[in-house]
Amino acid sequence: MPQFASPIRLASVYVMMRLMRIALLALLLTASASAQWERFRGPNGTGISDNGALPTEFGAKKNLVWRVDLPPGHSSPIVSDGRIYLTGVENDRIYTFCLDPANGRTLWKREAPRPRHEKLNSLNNPASPTPTSDGSNVFVFFPDFGLMSYTRDGKERWRLPMGPFSNVYGIGVSPVLADDVVVLVIDQDKSSFIVAVGQNDGKIRWQKPRPEALSGASTPVVVKRAGKPSLILAPASFRMDVYSAHDGEAEWWVRGLPSEMKCVPIIVGDLVYIAGFNTPENDPGKQIALPTWKELLERSDTNKDGVIQKSEVTDAHTKRYYDFIDTDGSGAIEEDEWNLHLAVMSAENGLYVFRMGSRGDATASLVWKYQRSVPQLPSPVVYRDVVYMLNDRGVLTTLDRAKGEMLKQDRVRGQSDNYYASPVAGDGKIFIASHNGVVAVLRAGGQQELLAANTLDEEIFATPAIAGGHLYVRTVSALYCFGTK
Repeated sequence: MPQFASPIRLASVYVMMRLMRIALLALLLTASASAQWERFRGPNGTGISDNGALPTEFGAKKNLVWRVDLPPGHSSPIVSDGRIYLTGVENDRIYTFCLDPANGRTLWKREAPRPRHEKLNSLNNPASPTPTSDGSNVFVFFPDFGLMSYTRDGKERWRLPMGPFSNVYGIGVSPVLADDVVVLVIDQDKSSFIVAVGQNDGKIRWQKPRPEALSGASTPVVVKRAGKPSLILAPASFRMDVYSAHDGEAEWWVRGLPSEMKCVPIIVGDLVYIAGFNTPENDPGKQIALPTWKELLERSDTNKDGVIQKSEVTDAHTKRYYDFIDTDGSGAIEEDEWNLHLAVMSAENGLYVFRMGSRGDATASLVWKYQRSVPQLPSPVVYRDVVYMLNDRGVLTTLDRAKGEMLKQDRVRGQSDNYYASPVAGDGKIFIASHNGVVAVLRAGGQQELLAANTLDEEIFATPAIAGGHLYVRTVSALYCFGTK
């Protein structure tokens, strides 16, 4: 007689198959999530991707998945839905590139208009802003033109000319996505603003002035809220405003920040970490006494025209910062510009930690601050309850996340170097790329234990990306993909 499975046994097999399918789906979703690094510094600007093993030692002959030549550009690579996006400058033309993460092959390359050449600091580049993506589309910003959007297959969706701009360093901020808008912060010498553009049509939804903001380059972060519009946290000179993605209204803010902001704010739980540095004279204890406008006129206005020409300046401080003080570029310092400079120089550098606000002025929610060896360009990373704050000269400070107590302060690798890329973290490691092309790998923890120093022999400006168990490092001439075997 034929043998038949019992109904109970058949039900058990069916349940097992269902569980296997659910587990496989969860695995695929996890793998998909781990392969995303869709904006500057990855998930909401944290600089962290903790899914998958990452190599400790790597280079031209070790743990190299692929290397491809690229034209210069300081934008960081992003990884979204099986695509790598970045920008570059080739033969004085500006391009968006799309690469295959499997082998680095160029899938498409699109040129953007370049109607002008913005004035740039030597550390900046026409392709400094990092793209952002929602998986289906990519959004890029070129200060020499404006915003553009492409499909993942390279078809142009829309373009929005913007500028010219007036940032003494050149614009270096990157766009971000919030709900259904592309958000861009333009902090400049005069007429700073934040603008939201429709993701689907490229039309301006709203634009708000930022009257106190000066020459910053802090890329904002986003807080999603159930049933409400997302919030956009955008630090600026002296304050951080928190805007509604729906209409750009500031719901809450904090005051008392440094006078120049370039670092990305970091959100951990209900705390936001904000680092800013302007000049060495903004360090506590190093601030200098400056004359009032009346005193400056009496001392320096030799031709008695009521403004200060560059030829009239005699003191070293005003000579050094003259072009920064003359915000309108008129060739003369006027009273409002000098008073602004007094405010700029009275602000203090530091890492400030606030509890997230809800409505109005949240300045009193300051939890702690730390004011030694603060970075100007590299953004901190907060990983496994430790704050890693790297300044531009390579001094790494590790702090207790909750209390701000210093755990250790030392130079990375015990050597002098310059650092423009931000640290990133994953797989229990901290990755720190120096300007001279050495990527240090530290064990996560406050004691800054060096695991490896990997030399690429090419200068690095761009912040590395981590996605799908791979580390992507952009140098001035190439993009590397490293992974464990």
